[in-house]
Amino acid sequence: MPAEVQQGMSRAASVLAALGASTSGPMRASDLSRATGLGASTMARLLGTLEELGYVRKLPDTQGYTIGHAILALASAGLNQNPVHREARAPAQELAQRVGLSVNVAVPEGTSVIYLCHFEGHLAPKSHTMIGLTQPIHASALGKAVLLGTSEDERRELLGEGPFPRYTSHTITTHEALTRDLKTAADRGTCIEEQELALGRLCVAAPIREATGDVVAAISISGRLSVMRTQGIDALGEDVIETADRISVGLGMISAVPPRP
Repeated sequence: MPAEVQQGMSRAASVLAALGASTSGPMRASDLSRATGLGASTMARLLGTLEELGYVRKLPDTQGYTIGHAILALASAGLNQNPVHREARAPAQELAQRVGLSVNVAVPEGTSVIYLCHFEGHLAPKSHTMIGLTQPIHASALGKAVLLGTSEDERRELLGEGPFPRYTSHTITTHEALTRDLKTAADRGTCIEEQELALGRLCVAAPIREATGDVVAAISISGRLSVMRTQGIDALGEDVIETADRISVGLGMISAVPPRP
């Protein structure tokens, strides 16, 4: 790839990333220049091209820019092409409606998991979607459920020797503690995250497996600590295992019980 083409793509990606990361709504060209380090003239040319292609949208009243329809269409196509999303969407939505809490499905992406599905029950309304967001793999129930398919050596290669980033006083930060937690989770069938990522939150997750028995994703039920305890962690664990098994069967797994090595 010619260097100038690669540079142009990198600059465009930095603009889109800045828009996606904005927590204050639309961004003006000057805001994007400061966020990306690109000059005003370069930014003007980039925004003109991205707007023409539909990747950004200019709001006439504010002169600000937001993510355009082409990005939304690509994201939708990516989700619809993902087999985990296709198989998990209906069961996850049904589970959220039944338990009244948040239900999420995520897949591994490096040292994180990325959300593919997000549904809300009446006890856990949100003003935003979680789809596309990430969580650290070591500090989330979804992440730990994905790690159930790994050995300690594989986890050391993935996460390094540690300590892992700490988010609360409850966060697991060492391989030794993580291995103990995963062993307990494997015996129980679910991974539990109690205030490891955010105080006052509790999450229970189960692994999703494909035809080979390999863990390819995870599904979780989450909510406020008090609400989750009122609902009953054991009962919610049974619900999430049942739904995970249903999705796994949809992905081609014949038995809900993973094969032993």
